[in-house]
Amino acid sequence: MSSSASPPDRPTILASLRDYVEQLREEGLEGLPASAQTAAPASAIAAASAASSTSRARAAVYAAGPRGTSITSDVASASASPASPAAERAVPATASGSPTPAPADLFYLYPALERTNDLPALREFIGECTRCKLAPLRTNLVFGAGNPHAELMFVGEAPGADEDARGEPFVGRAGQLLTDIIERGMGLTRAEVYICNVIKCRPPENRNPEPDEVAACEPFLLRQIDLVRPRAIVGLGSFAVQALLKLKTPISKLRGNWHEVRGIKMMPTFHPAYLLRNPSEKRAVWADIQEVMRLLGRPIPNRGAQR
Repeated sequence: MSSSASPPDRPTILASLRDYVEQLREEGLEGLPASAQTAAPASAIAAASAASSTSRARAAVYAAGPRGTSITSDVASASASPASPAAERAVPATASGSPTPAPADLFYLYPALERTNDLPALREFIGECTRCKLAPLRTNLVFGAGNPHAELMFVGEAPGADEDARGEPFVGRAGQLLTDIIERGMGLTRAEVYICNVIKCRPPENRNPEPDEVAACEPFLLRQIDLVRPRAIVGLGSFAVQALLKLKTPISKLRGNWHEVRGIKMMPTFHPAYLLRNPSEKRAVWADIQEVMRLLGRPIPNRGAQR
């Protein structure tokens, strides 16, 4: 953000800080080091006002360090002024009825996103999206498909040519292999799981999505995760996993181990398209899928996707 940009007003700052305090409590952070008490809120305020980034504000607060003195002390003294309407946001409920923490960074980029309390409402909010340069190149926006209350969610990279033509995720050759993994490997159906991608529009020539495209779509993916609230996520391929975890670690080093995304266990594995080119890696994917089945408490079929 330019130094000449107008700073956020006081009610917006207070609402932002209250949202972050509540979010950090939900995520288990109870305090900050005493040396960070002054610097951390200032960093959080400055970053939260940058609507072009969905992660800077959270990173500024986490960067303050581990547990220490109360993170509410600096906010409490400022909260004596009247709260803005944004400070009294309703937190939507998940499918199980438990409240889902409202991630403030999502709402700063797209404020009305907070009112999307289910997947149809989120899809309506996205509309015929023109928020990035991929919009004029697509045939169909590919939102997601499957059980809106699924225990298991698959997240891929981006739509390909077949998906762009049909408006559904994973319907080409790679999608057929994913269906085989779900049905023959896991004993489930596609209708029982939820499938989506990091971005909703096909990049030209199936290139990797670019940072501005990911930034425009990321709030929608994270909102999908919040609304479905699965017990487990399977991240398909390097790009999807690195986008979810904000890491550049190779997928070969990440797969086979549990990670966490928005409080949900996530298992990275190879993308089905990669398996079409490297069938010898199917055994590794089958090992990852078995870990997912164990987490879900489901029996592992004898006839697996390792073949």
